[in-house]
Amino acid sequence: MSCHECDEAPCAARQGTIELLIEPREADLGEFSVRRALPSRQQRMVGPFVFFDHMGPATFPPGKSINVRPHPHIGIATITYLFTGEILHRDSLGVVQPIQRGAINLMVAGSGITHAERPGTDVDETSELHGIQSWIALPEALQEIDAEFIHYPASDLPEIAQGDSRIRLIMGSAFGATSPVKTFSRTLYLDCHVAVGDTVTLPRDEEELAFYVADGSVTCDGNTVSMGAMAVIAAEEPLSFTANVDSRIMIVGGENIGPRHIYWNFVSTDAERIEQAKDDWREQRFPCVPDDDEFIPLPD
Repeated sequence: MSCHECDEAPCAARQGTIELLIEPREADLGEFSVRRALPSRQQRMVGPFVFFDHMGPATFPPGKSINVRPHPHIGIATITYLFTGEILHRDSLGVVQPIQRGAINLMVAGSGITHAERPGTDVDETSELHGIQSWIALPEALQEIDAEFIHYPASDLPEIAQGDSRIRLIMGSAFGATSPVKTFSRTLYLDCHVAVGDTVTLPRDEEELAFYVADGSVTCDGNTVSMGAMAVIAAEEPLSFTANVDSRIMIVGGENIGPRHIYWNFVSTDAERIEQAKDDWREQRFPCVPDDDEFIPLPD
């Protein structure tokens, strides 16, 4: 997935423990739509999370699916996490890896990688696609590390039961469990299936913290947060919310690693490094995805 106009999402001012309420901008990508919560005009990052896209839900007829041509990244790691559906990842390292519901594809761009997102094995039948794609910025000292790709099966992620609710730990540590997914700075990422009436309370161990309502509705400190909104929690406040209906809540957070320059798919602390990446893509100096000659041109 690519980041184009990233700072259009409107935000509401503080309401109790909610520092900011972000209503993502919806973008039509042709075959399906995405809601982009980060970056927004007033909140560029939450911890290391510099990009947060809610994909779908979308239903495709036979022969249609997500189909993103090869494109480059620097300075980040991407996390693809699907609720339903399948995407085939292909990259310039030669990796060909399908991702399915509940698994994690972690692609470390570092000094540069090219990848494509192609249809999965379900393309010949009516299929659905729904999930989250996020980027975490790499710490300044690690921005130019070698590219890497790691796939984690769904069974690798710890799951914590709380009453009738269950919480999957995607990255970081919480509720006495630790995810095996690689991190580069302090990072927290949770997928919470919260039953109606249940309350999830998370002690404030993270410098920055937010939650996104992927489905349903919750009440947080007297405020209703509905599907498609991201609530940024005020500094030092604990996180607690109660589900008004059965809901799916994504929690993100971690260490503030400092501001970043962002242009398209390029993220860096150094504006000149962004310009170099732009020139490298124009001149096709990025590595290629084997057996895939298509590419997305640099945006104007």
